[in-house]
Amino acid sequence: QVQLVESGGGLMQAGGSLRLSCVASGRYAMGWFRQAPGKEREFVTAISWTGGSTRYADSVKGRFTISRDNAKNTVYLQMNSLKPEDTAVYYCAAASVSSWPPLDKVDFDSWGQGTQVTVSS
Repeated sequence: QVQLVESGGGLMQAGGSLRLSCVASGRYAMGWFRQAPGKEREFVTAISWTGGSTRYADSVKGRFTISRDNAKNTVYLQMNSLKPEDTAVYYCAAASVSSWPPLDKVDFDSWGQGTQVTVSS
């Protein structure tokens, strides 16, 4: 398994922006998931090893951007136009499958500790 370390969460007003970072070494597709209280962990976005392919959940499309800098072993999640419904613990994850795109939790076998994002109205 891959060790993943996330950072960048916090409290933001609706309409604001936050950037999450995840440090992870290795040649993996990477993803971000989120889990709100009382809800299942859900897919947010994924990026291929090269960064050439990305996929987004409909709920964040056009507002969130995933990117990676392999020289720094870091994956980023830029979150703009935040909404209260984006409030959740955000997890980065490394994919264990070679097929693209990895969209389900079972496609990932290494997870970060999670970082809280809270958006106030």
